[in-house]
Amino acid sequence: MAQPSVKTNSPKHAGREAREKLGWWRAYRFLLLRRLSQISIILMFLSGPMWNVWILKGNYSSSLLFDLIPLTDPLITAESLVTGYLPEWKTLLGAVIVIAVYALLASKAFCAWVCPLNIVTDSAAWLRRKLGIRQSAKLPRELRYGILVMILVGSAISGTLLWEWINPVAALGRIFVYGLGATLWLVLAVFLFDLLIVEHGWCGHLCPIGATYGVIGAKSIVRVAVIDRKRCDRCMDCFHICPEPQVLRLPLNGKPEDSQIVLSKDCISCGRCIDVCAENVFTFTSRFEKQGERII
Repeated sequence: MAQPSVKTNSPKHAGREAREKLGWWRAYRFLLLRRLSQISIILMFLSGPMWNVWILKGNYSSSLLFDLIPLTDPLITAESLVTGYLPEWKTLLGAVIVIAVYALLASKAFCAWVCPLNIVTDSAAWLRRKLGIRQSAKLPRELRYGILVMILVGSAISGTLLWEWINPVAALGRIFVYGLGATLWLVLAVFLFDLLIVEHGWCGHLCPIGATYGVIGAKSIVRVAVIDRKRCDRCMDCFHICPEPQVLRLPLNGKPEDSQIVLSKDCISCGRCIDVCAENVFTFTSRFEKQGERII
């Protein structure tokens, strides 16, 4: 089979070919499903204060589902433990439940399908592409793991939950529930940082919550895979749109013996590479498959 002709599309028009060739739904389906998931979770938090129907009680750090199932952010639990404070059993159980779900489910699925700040960072990335902003400061992507370690060490030394003072995810959650307040500047700072300073800066380089879920989901089951490398026409749309484009290099361009499944812990399982690819190069699959057999 002949290799498709090589072409490179502009970041500004990433996904246009997919819309024209596959249709609007196919070009946006995983983005729309993610937004539906994120907004639904926000509404679950709001259902109690607004309609007195308590689906999720609490916040993104610690909540109770249907007044029964505890759910706890693994990072805040780790911070508590390193300070020497043993949380109550419900908090620990909530962390175990969350860790178990994301360890089995999909790599960093929290970041793409649950985290409300993802809407902010995706908006900044979209605006960067539309405005043609290509300049970006260089930061190592491993920095987020260093920040994660520093937070845990700092919490142990200070005896406080260090990250919770500046957690923009929790800040955005409070804005949805309590309205605009003093924490709005954190969310705005993340948006401007991603827009003007570093492309995909917050999620791709700094966020310790994402680093935590990257470690948790490193061996998770559902993965993005390349169906057939020969289909790729090098249009670069997937690289333009992916918040972690480095994870695509090996599956697309590796040696014949290299896995065509994205096994990197940094992949956020957002499915946008599947959306924008007009040649149907990508799919969701299992990490145990040698080639990309479709799940979705």
